[in-house]
Amino acid sequence: MLKKIGVYAFLVLAAFLSLFPFYFMFVSGTNTNAEILAAPPRLLPGSMLSQNFSILVEKMDIFRVAFNTLFISVVFTILALMLYSAAGYVLAKFDFKGKGLIFSFIMVSMMIPPQVMYVPLFQLFVAAGMTNTYTAVILPALANAFGIFLMRQNMMNFPTALVEAARIDGYSEFGIFCRIVLPNVKPALSALVIYMFTSMWNNFMWPLIVLETKEMYNFPVALAVLDGNPTNKDFAVILLATAIATLPILIIFMVFQKQFVAGVMGGAVKE
Repeated sequence: MLKKIGVYAFLVLAAFLSLFPFYFMFVSGTNTNAEILAAPPRLLPGSMLSQNFSILVEKMDIFRVAFNTLFISVVFTILALMLYSAAGYVLAKFDFKGKGLIFSFIMVSMMIPPQVMYVPLFQLFVAAGMTNTYTAVILPALANAFGIFLMRQNMMNFPTALVEAARIDGYSEFGIFCRIVLPNVKPALSALVIYMFTSMWNNFMWPLIVLETKEMYNFPVALAVLDGNPTNKDFAVILLATAIATLPILIIFMVFQKQFVAGVMGGAVKE
């Protein structure tokens, strides 16, 4: 009994420590700078939400930034789901010469820091006249070895006998993939949605390099340039903008959380 009480007490404390920064961020967006910087700071919602939001709209085109970030993240996630699930299916259920070598190259590419590719990528997009576009942000991010690895490992556990039976019944490979395989790897797809959407939503360095105008900025870049005053920052407005930027990620995680752990573990456990 005492052991259970200790475990639950630890979990409650861990949950509190994990959620408190989010609570403080959302609450601070409704207070003034003085209340945030007071000792102790105000921990209850204030009455400055509308005023802080008005200041935020003046300093940053929050609606345009939100559209940019949402559009880039959604399009990237959809393309990533199609590309990585198809690649994982081919690597898991097809036998062809060089398959092991291709998978090895994919795994080795995970060891290459993305920063070393920024200069040649930027030169490539400048030569193609594609800088300051959504395409310039999305395309390089699609070369993601982790997504292929995750889907391949999950599809390795999918019974090959079902795939072969469907082939005997006359199903096309596309039909097998869409009607039989994908519905049975929903946990892996949910995990992939969370990981890819979050990674693109929080993408900072490459958009900072390739996006040239404020009208094209995503949330991380817009937040970085929101308040350039080093001595008199408006923390309430900054925290309000950060809270708005964080909210969609929390929603995505809550929607797909039930299948997230199953999707990640699906590639780690082999029966």
